[in-house]
Order: sequence, then structure tokens, then C-alpha cells
Amino acid sequence: MLKKMLNIVILTPVLLAGVSFSAHAESKQIKPNIHLLTNEKAAKKVSEDIPEETTSRIPGELNKHSLGIGFGQTFLRSSLAENGNDKITAELYYNYSASYSFDFMANLHWNTHTYKDREAVTRGLALAIKGKGFQLDAFSPFVFGGFGFYYPSVTRHITASELATTRSQIVFGVNAGAGVELRLNSKVVVGAILHYHDPFDVRQEVGPTLQASYLKILLTALYTFN
Repeated sequence: MLKKMLNIVILTPVLLAGVSFSAHAESKQIKPNIHLLTNEKAAKKVSEDIPEETTSRIPGELNKHSLGIGFGQTFLRSSLAENGNDKITAELYYNYSASYSFDFMANLHWNTHTYKDREAVTRGLALAIKGKGFQLDAFSPFVFGGFGFYYPSVTRHITASELATTRSQIVFGVNAGAGVELRLNSKVVVGAILHYHDPFDVRQEVGPTLQASYLKILLTALYTFN
């Protein structure tokens, strides 16, 4: 019995020393791992692994209104070309930036073209959706298309010596085109546009059906406001 008690007394300090040494070694092994996880290099690696917030492919301001003018050449086609001359015209443009890639665009025009004793009148309110493919700095090309309301008319010969004006009627029509624009600053945008208009035909009581399509090549300048 005495011998067993002596063995316990001798072995207890040895066991305690072993446990203490093992715990101390384990603490030494853990500390470097914690340091590696919290040092500057590890933090930088973690930040690089986190994906950056995605940005739109076309930077710009949203929900902005722009109003301006287009100035350039109008080329008449069909019945209009038979009764009027191509000429330089001016018209109004409105633009609303609905999103980073799409705008709403409206065009208002009223022009009179004459040829000898005849006359062709183009009147219309064209509405379209404008899509921007990409933007390089402040430069952006675009395409657009939509519908509109038109009120064309011509004064033409119904006999060799008699003139008559076609029947007046508001008709639906389509418009489409392409262009480029350059934003000079937060308020002013300049550009160029190719704009095609094709009102639906107007049937006449006397004479042939009125066909009134036309093409415009214009320089544009718009002022942006809230």
C-alpha cells in the first residue's frame, strides 16, 4: 500500500508536466496561424477574392430631360418628291434618359417644300425608343425606332392647268434611324442623326393615293435639365 502511494506521488508531477508541455506546444502552434489570418497580406488576399460591385456598361445620368433642335437636309420621296424640292429644315427633339441603355425620344417637325407651282408639306410627331450599344468616354452611337402621327399633304396638278390639295388626314406611321452623340458637359449634348419617316398612305377621292416618306440627315444640339 505504501509502495502504491509513493508511485502516485512520483508520477503525478510527471503527468502534470507533460500536460503543461503539450498545452504550451499547442498554443505555440496556433498563434502563428492566427497571425497569418490577420496580417496585412491575408487581408489583402481576402479583399481581392471578394467580387467588385458590377457597374453598368454605359455610365451616365438617369431620369434627365433634354430638349433641343435638329438642323439639316430633308430628302423627299414618293408623292412628296414629285411636288416639292429637297431643302434644309429645322425641327425639335426631346429626349428622356429612362435607363443606362435606353432613352425615350420624340421629334416634332413641320416643313413646307415647293417646286414651281406645286407644294409638299411634311408634318409629324414621331415617338421612338433609342438604344445605346456602348459608350466610349463621352461619345456614344445609337439606333432607334418607333411609331408616330403624321399629317402630310401636297398641292399638285389634277389636270394640266388645275391644281388641287390632297385630302387632309392624320395617319399613323413608322420612323427609324441611327446616330451618334457627344456629351460636352453635364448640360449640353451635340450629335448627328439619320432619321427616316414613313407615314401610312392616304387614299384620295380624286387622283392617286398620297405616299409621303422622307429622310432627314441632321446635326443636333440638346440641353439637359432636371
